[in-house]
Amino acid sequence: MTTDKLQVFKFGDGVWDPSHRFVTSWLVSPWALFAIRASISLYAFFVLLFAIFWEIAQLPNGGAIARFSFSYFTILCYWGISFYFFFAALHTFTYARSGTPLLSRFPRPLQALHALYYSTIICYPILVTIVFWGVIFRVSVPVGWFPTTFDAWSNISEHGLNSLFALFEICIPRTPSPPWFHLLWLIVILACYLGLAYVTVATKHQYVYSFLNPKVAQHGIVAAYVFGIAVGICLIFAVVKGAVSLRVWATETRGGRRGKFAKVGELQIADVEMQRFEGKA
Repeated sequence: MTTDKLQVFKFGDGVWDPSHRFVTSWLVSPWALFAIRASISLYAFFVLLFAIFWEIAQLPNGGAIARFSFSYFTILCYWGISFYFFFAALHTFTYARSGTPLLSRFPRPLQALHALYYSTIICYPILVTIVFWGVIFRVSVPVGWFPTTFDAWSNISEHGLNSLFALFEICIPRTPSPPWFHLLWLIVILACYLGLAYVTVATKHQYVYSFLNPKVAQHGIVAAYVFGIAVGICLIFAVVKGAVSLRVWATETRGGRRGKFAKVGELQIADVEMQRFEGKA
């Protein structure tokens, strides 16, 4: 096996993110970046928890419905968004306060996993938005719009604002372009979810998504949906990777905006940044 192939299973080498790209922005200060990330995390957690309590209180058999929601890829992704922005805010706060983010003190495997976590946050929400509004919405809401204000708010939050949050992470921080081998792990995670969806069928006797039911969509259609989603995440990853690279070029190479750093250790960080070193996972 070649070194390039082994790179997929490595946690990287060299200095981890020496210019603190994951906790700084080219546009806003570290404290402002912390506040925005913390606000997104709080809102996402509020959406998830309010939806659970609403379903339990308002719907017949609401407890079972709330438990079943954890089988939806949308909900799992939204939990991922909530926790990502929580930890991103925590790392940004520690950097703004001391000049050294908590992330820099983590073991290398956790640092690499944080970089992969970032890749999921900027790709999966876009996939969720496209699949929901392009495939699921017209089937699950045949009347053209959601019947209640709660349904409209929760679905817009989970299937619309999720991509807005992803767009924020693509455009505003100084994060580097994700490496190509992250795409393999994005596909692996999707394959694991596909297994979870059919485990749910075996245990709950209910399909999470109708297009995964061969009795409804036929075997060929199910395979086409699965293949289409795999192709979709590949295209999304390529576009997002290009967008991040374009942002780095436009703001730093072309625009000369090297970033807004914490006052503590600012000179040392600037010296590292002059070397054009890109942290790798």
